Amino acid sequence: MNEEIDFDQLFADADAAFNGEYKTQLNELMGLSKDEVDAITPNDTTDLATYYKLIEVVKHASKTNMDQASLISNIKTLGDIAIKIAKKVPTIATLF
Repeated sequence: MNEEIDFDQLFADADAAFNGEYKTQLNELMGLSKDEVDAITPNDTTDLATYYKLIEVVKHASKTNMDQASLISNIKTLGDIAIKIAKKVPTIATLF
């Protein structure tokens, strides 16, 4: 059961995310160091997973040019840890 990976589509999706409406926010979020994330999050494994989910939410928002209200709602859905991490990114913190 070898599933073929469509690298062209993967690259197109990545380009769309990194060139979309929230590209600055995405770059700043991904620029947080592990130490910065660890300082925000008390539970390493679970909270690091939340950080990666937050990145995916912002990537999706950027790729689809999601409106700010929807992005904020999606971040809030991830919970308090995601909100704390998001607020460490100045360009995302201004949305709250």
